[in-house]
Amino acid sequence: MAVLDAVGTGGGAASALRRAEPLVVPVLALLAGLAVFGLFLLTQGRSPVEFFGYVWQGAFGSAFSWMNTLSRAAPLLLAALCVALPARLGLVVIGGEGAIVLGGLAAGAVALPMAGVPAVMGLPVMAGAAMIVGAVWIGLAGALRHYRGVNETISSLLLAYIAIAVMNHLVEGPLRDPASLNKPSTAPVDEGLRVGMIPGMDVHWGLVFGLLACAVAWVLVERTRWGFAARIAGGNVRAAEVQGLPVGRLILGFTALGGACAGLAGFFEVAAVQGSANASLVAGYGYTGILIAFLARHSALAIIPVAVLLAGFDASSGLIQRRMELPDATMQVLQGIVFMAILMSDAVYGRLPFFKARG
Repeated sequence: MAVLDAVGTGGGAASALRRAEPLVVPVLALLAGLAVFGLFLLTQGRSPVEFFGYVWQGAFGSAFSWMNTLSRAAPLLLAALCVALPARLGLVVIGGEGAIVLGGLAAGAVALPMAGVPAVMGLPVMAGAAMIVGAVWIGLAGALRHYRGVNETISSLLLAYIAIAVMNHLVEGPLRDPASLNKPSTAPVDEGLRVGMIPGMDVHWGLVFGLLACAVAWVLVERTRWGFAARIAGGNVRAAEVQGLPVGRLILGFTALGGACAGLAGFFEVAAVQGSANASLVAGYGYTGILIAFLARHSALAIIPVAVLLAGFDASSGLIQRRMELPDATMQVLQGIVFMAILMSDAVYGRLPFFKARG
């Protein structure tokens, strides 16, 4: 009995270590990236301690900082899901920026003839149009992968550039508001169709929908047969096909769902932030979402704290520019270093002695 208890205890400890690895490794990679960035700051004659102090102050140091951070986190939650959902099938989709742009354009275009329509009717139509366009756009990358064997990473990235070009053409041409002189845009969304703020907070409702989307995505992946089938297909496509799993439909469905999330982010950017579709939709949220999804190991729930952290970096950039006289690209350098650290950390999974089971 004592031997059985020892084996059970050892097995439980080994299982706990294996479960901790997906959390510990990304955290260590993040810390390593921050350390490398600190060395970069030293080469520029800047203090890393002062830099990260301003990051904390600008991102989380006050109620205003928190509101600014959470506002920026809202689209990042949805943009990260555009990467994380297809990733459960082993797909690397990095074109969420295109779905955000076209989703926002669709929402702004649909709002034009609906001036005066009650919000309870108009907002669902705008959101639905944005989600459908985003789903079709990213679903196209999934279709190219399934039917023609085209690499989804390349196709989704190229589709993002096409989406930005389409948006620029329509905003500067057929859909342009004649009153938008210096900054071409569609006509302003009717005030009755604008998304307001969460009561008691200076953050729009996109944050709530982003959090709900992450929760629903987690349930879909972890607690449904479709999510189970997606995880099986992501581990071994041939084995999934042999078992009769509908791999093609899973690819199309999960890429479309990811695109719908990105399209919804575009809707909130137009209806809650910009007030019209314009070049400000190309804000880089889709690319930051890639970093968030990889840092969260494509876990829908882990996306939430990671998105808040990256949003805090973005929210503090203005303060850092003013206080430390650093260029605007400093935060992009930080994100790039962290992203490289996360990619390199994939090589250590299953190789660190601490996480290996001991006899």
